[in-house]
Amino acid sequence: MVVSGSLILTAGFGEGHNAAARSLAAALGAGAPDHPVAVHDVFAEAYGVRNEVVRRLYLTAINRTPALWGVCFYLLDHTPLPQWHMPVYQAAARRLRYLLEEMKPEAVISVYPGCGHLLDYSCRDRLRRPFRSFTVITDSITICTAWHTVRADAFFVPNERSRRVLLDRGIPASKVLAPGFPVPLEFENLAAEHAQMPNAGEPWKVLYMVNSAEHLAASVCEALLGIEKVALTVAVGHNERLGHRLRRQAGDRNLEIVGWAPDMPRLMAGHHVLVGKAGGATVQECLAAGTPMIISQIVPGQEEGNATLILDAGAGFHAESPAEIRDQINALFAGDGNRWARAAEAARTLGTPGAARQIAHHVITKSKQCCPTRALNGSPIKH
Repeated sequence: MVVSGSLILTAGFGEGHNAAARSLAAALGAGAPDHPVAVHDVFAEAYGVRNEVVRRLYLTAINRTPALWGVCFYLLDHTPLPQWHMPVYQAAARRLRYLLEEMKPEAVISVYPGCGHLLDYSCRDRLRRPFRSFTVITDSITICTAWHTVRADAFFVPNERSRRVLLDRGIPASKVLAPGFPVPLEFENLAAEHAQMPNAGEPWKVLYMVNSAEHLAASVCEALLGIEKVALTVAVGHNERLGHRLRRQAGDRNLEIVGWAPDMPRLMAGHHVLVGKAGGATVQECLAAGTPMIISQIVPGQEEGNATLILDAGAGFHAESPAEIRDQINALFAGDGNRWARAAEAARTLGTPGAARQIAHHVITKSKQCCPTRALNGSPIKH
């Protein structure tokens, strides 16, 4: 069965990878309806429950033992560990080779660094590849070398600062493009829906995204509910149990609980500030929505650059404890709200709501061209 089109490789170790994959798939489908798109998490497909156990261990590490995860990130960033341990994933490699043979894609797009290395390992005996390969880097500025020590026709990064990081590491300029992070296409049409300064008597709207740090949710909510003239919305995703617990805690106070919100772009744009962790997708979606951010958690390594991007531009602030979050929000909304207005303008300036379409256009254009022998980028890899 020859399907052709694009194969997008992702993994569930951080929701930003899956978010980028979904947005890119939608943009590819919208830009070329005759260009089939398939999204696969080959690690989950190959290992099932075992992969889920490892994924949960990762989430536990970044939330409960961030210093330990920082050591892991250092090893991934400073050693060839990503290449060395690929032979462990024989089942995932077989699954990927099966997909390549069945689909015969014109383009393979990796949105998770391990997928790029698995692709190299699976195709290690091929001097020539019958497809174009691309890497979409979902983090800013502090970019792990695991992202770019792979064969690729192009690397897409979220911003110019990240592009300079790769150029400084010897990646050819022709291979590093900075269209932005592929956020959902809905962000392109939200300019008229950005939150405005509230009129007298109207509340400021705060959106708290719990993400993975569930153990902090109750105390953060209590601090936010204590702020006057604030309407609080808490996004709990699929965690209905947490939502019920927070509702009981709030009593009759001004709290709305939302689960998995399909209209998240409008939800973000309609709030004055978002409280959440500095994940690649969350940060970039906030910017695309023009919504300032209170960064409540920074995972050591990959999320540090995302936070730097927000903080340096004045598009948000860092506050990890519930009391600090409350104080930052009070300061943001104080007086005539000018501090909030400046932060919202900074966010809109950094946002790239059309990035997914730009990436899709490049992928489709290049994949239609013949595939020459693949050369390694500026960071040679060894198998």
